[in-house]
Amino acid sequence: MSPASIRRRMLFISNGHGEDWIAAAIAARLPKGLEVDAYPMIGAGNAYTGVCPVVGPRATLASEGWRNVKGSLRRDLANGGLMTIPPALKFLRQVRGRYGRIIVVGDMTGVLAAFVSGLRNLTYLDVYKTGAARLYSAAERFLIKRTCSTVFCRSDSLSDMLVQAGIDARCAGNVMMDTIPSGDYDAHARRRRERAVTLLPGSRALTAESFGLQIEALRSLPPDLMPDVFLAVAGGINVDELAKKTGLRRTHMLSAESCDLGELTDGKMTVHMARGNALGNLLAASDLVLSQAGTATVQALGMGRPVITFINPRDRRSRFEDEQRLFDAARVVVPADVAAVGAALADLLAHDEERRRLGNIGRQRIGGPGAVQAILDCITPRD
Repeated sequence: MSPASIRRRMLFISNGHGEDWIAAAIAARLPKGLEVDAYPMIGAGNAYTGVCPVVGPRATLASEGWRNVKGSLRRDLANGGLMTIPPALKFLRQVRGRYGRIIVVGDMTGVLAAFVSGLRNLTYLDVYKTGAARLYSAAERFLIKRTCSTVFCRSDSLSDMLVQAGIDARCAGNVMMDTIPSGDYDAHARRRRERAVTLLPGSRALTAESFGLQIEALRSLPPDLMPDVFLAVAGGINVDELAKKTGLRRTHMLSAESCDLGELTDGKMTVHMARGNALGNLLAASDLVLSQAGTATVQALGMGRPVITFINPRDRRSRFEDEQRLFDAARVVVPADVAAVGAALADLLAHDEERRRLGNIGRQRIGGPGAVQAILDCITPRD
């Protein structure tokens, strides 16, 4: 392979559902003529469908890499998680010298794997650290400096810290706000009530459980506060399992819209379902969000939609508190019971001014778009 052809080959490495969507959105905006591959370290990488080929070994973990739950790492290791590491490292060693640019999207997992595999001169998009709590440790700065040529951070406090360590680090905006997926789905046309709520039950093992609690909270509302309800269905989620968990019946009357997944109903409540790549459509048509998701929570807050989240006893409290320092009042945190979630819902649905106040806090805290163009300018090869 000639140096010229290698220079026009790119590999995205991502480690999580939300990270896949961010990387896929960036890859889709690259100029034509580049050869782009994606290596999702965990899961099937459905976000890359129609964007670029998926390469590398597939790894499945019960946690899907979600470290906000206590003991998730221990359970992954106990259930064979260590067996996913050798194939990943073998693949990364094999790609050395085959790509002119390698972009890691996520937390330090991809950077660490690249370091061990001998990959260097990475472009690292850190979408994990917020800058509101924990900064980079000495070990993390060591790995980044020896592995990455350029780092894009979510806050000036993070990029300044790396710059002081002699690393080319930048904060050009929040890339999550540049990469909110939008698809073929008209949520506004389905609006019938005064208010609307989008449900984001997550994309992992606790999804059905979280969805069940969200639905029961909605059922607890008085009729005059009942909103239109939308559900963003992440890739890999079994809709029939969600229906069974809630006693809702799935209807398969689909529109011609490619993101339409039909409805769940019990005759009183109707849940309009769309694929996760129509998230932007749902958020734009909604007034607030019930969310147990990761990246999608950040995107909802950044769009000015207050978020109600309940604390699961299995949540890793330190990470949860770190996030809350950034989100502040824009994310309303309640216990994981129907009465608490229902009360928070009723309060925000009934008070327009409070929703607007929290929405403004979310926009300010999350920050706006702008990073994606800076990233494209950095990674696009110049002939």
